[in-house]
Amino acid sequence: MRPRRVAAILDGMVMTLTDIAMRFGGQTLYEGVSWQLRPDGHYGLVGANGSGKSTLLRIMTGELAPTAGSVSMLSGLRVGTLGQDHFRFDDERLIDVAIMGQPVLWEALAERLRLLGRPDSAAAGERLGELEVEIASLAGYQADARAAELLVGLGIPHGWHTRPMRELSGGFRLRVLLAQTLFGDPELLLLDEPTNHLDIASIRWLEGHLRGFRGAFVVISHDRHFLNAVCNSVADVDYHELRVYPGNYDAFESAKALATKQREAEAERAEQKIEDLQEFIDRFRVKASKARQAQSRKKQIERIEMPEVKRSSRKAPGFKFAQRRPSGREVLRVTGIHKAYGATQVLRDVTFGIERGEKVAIVGPNGIGKSTLLRIIAGMLEADSGSVTLGHEVATGYFAQDHAELLHERESAYEWLCGAGGTSDIPTVRGMLGALLFSGSDADKQIADLSGGESARLLLAAMMLQQPNLLLLDEPTNHLDLEGREALMHALAAYPGTVLFVSHDRHFVATVGTRVLAVTPDGVDDFAGGYEEYLRERGEDYLDVERARRPQMMSASSAAAPVTGYVQRKGQRRNMAALRRTVERLEREVADLETEGARLEAVFGDATYYERVGREQFEREAERREAVQKRLVAAMWEWEQAAAELEETPA
Repeated sequence: MRPRRVAAILDGMVMTLTDIAMRFGGQTLYEGVSWQLRPDGHYGLVGANGSGKSTLLRIMTGELAPTAGSVSMLSGLRVGTLGQDHFRFDDERLIDVAIMGQPVLWEALAERLRLLGRPDSAAAGERLGELEVEIASLAGYQADARAAELLVGLGIPHGWHTRPMRELSGGFRLRVLLAQTLFGDPELLLLDEPTNHLDIASIRWLEGHLRGFRGAFVVISHDRHFLNAVCNSVADVDYHELRVYPGNYDAFESAKALATKQREAEAERAEQKIEDLQEFIDRFRVKASKARQAQSRKKQIERIEMPEVKRSSRKAPGFKFAQRRPSGREVLRVTGIHKAYGATQVLRDVTFGIERGEKVAIVGPNGIGKSTLLRIIAGMLEADSGSVTLGHEVATGYFAQDHAELLHERESAYEWLCGAGGTSDIPTVRGMLGALLFSGSDADKQIADLSGGESARLLLAAMMLQQPNLLLLDEPTNHLDLEGREALMHALAAYPGTVLFVSHDRHFVATVGTRVLAVTPDGVDDFAGGYEEYLRERGEDYLDVERARRPQMMSASSAAAPVTGYVQRKGQRRNMAALRRTVERLEREVADLETEGARLEAVFGDATYYERVGREQFEREAERREAVQKRLVAAMWEWEQAAAELEETPA
């Protein structure tokens, strides 16, 4: 990493927003927004869907001009944003696309390659010498290694790095573009939902990368665990304004709830005082002896300032799932399912059963076949062999990751829900739409005009009307905001029926799931317990980048291409006894670090902390928290490597 400028580290702010206002037509997103970004600020940007978070990022990059206000930044600031043109680099190798994150270096490398292909000349030789110096000064001779490290961390194996971008699906193209952004060594990162197309292993890697990031970043995410892991401040867009809170997402949520409660209490006290004064006035204003006191109290009422209790733009949808009738005890039996796409085997001999009331999480790396398995069970796709048997009285409801699979664009939301929900009763359908935040004319919006979050809520509304006893959910939280995720999570936990679901949201999986089906390259690991228990008992073998295959990265046109298998195993195994001692030592260290980390998070989460401590104590404890977080990431990685090697070492 290139050295940071002293000014960016020690003094000033990398970016300053002053009195920003943004309006679209008659709608005001926000006004009077002022925000100073510290050089080491790791900010989560949160707010309800439609509150203007992505718009604010576009204002910060200069892509959009605000209605009012200004944006200023440190001179020459390197700003990294996630590119959205997935097809611009179709003919380029993956590793080259990543290196293009540093345009000056890439141009120097490309020019050197062109000159090497020409006949020798004095001018070419002189220019090559200049380029060698320039490339060396930009750490260009380590570029391939750095780019490869980023790509592997984001779940793209070495074997794919020299292949063209056109062979990747959209989700994996975004990973390469994220690697490109990170390779650019920005001083300010602006990322809009970077985890949407990452599996859990890649999200964990990105968390570690961002925790160690020496510059500033602003990240929009609906993943609570991710925000807690990477942020030291949270910027909240609400009430048509922006307010910045210190600490991670949990600390922000507590501080905001406390502030709201305090404002409401102040308003109640003011109202009660006005009521008491008015009662005195009403009782004694006709008595001459009390007239002066009554007049005095009237003036007191006029001087009372009522605290403003603003209405939050955050609204939680009213998810509530019921079953029309219970199923039999055995809900589902899957036997010997095989599925391949061309030469690529996705599912191999998948067998399991589910009983009534279980909430089963299907986990595993991207492309391993989780969504394919769910589509086969839902009857949307045929298996090559094997069978799916539904139990007695089982009625299914299916939520597709690709919403277009179930929605018809030529209908309104209201028309589609009438058909999908099996009822034309106007009050019932309108009431359901209102409960899921389709207010007024929103119900008449065409399907093609719905946002991702609106489409997700509409699909879930249909399930609520259908009242099935088996819910099959493929990434149901992808487009929901944090309020929607929390509401869905609690509704599913309270649902009396059976749930089989795929999700990369760890908080969601850990809260809803009562059983884990881990789809791995070696088969299905069926664990009778929640996700946290699974991690303690099994570890995360299915996410181990040295063992997990990464199939199905290709587009449909290249699905027959061979898939990278296991990464080469470690060359030499250490003594088993020494390995066991290492694993046990690291387990103890991780436990101690987690305890210390929790203690420090509790300290910073105290709403009165910043009022009670001085600057020196704050800086000391902040440094301690950062050191603990960094060591915890390193210790977890060391433990995973040692545990994997111990497991592979013959007894």
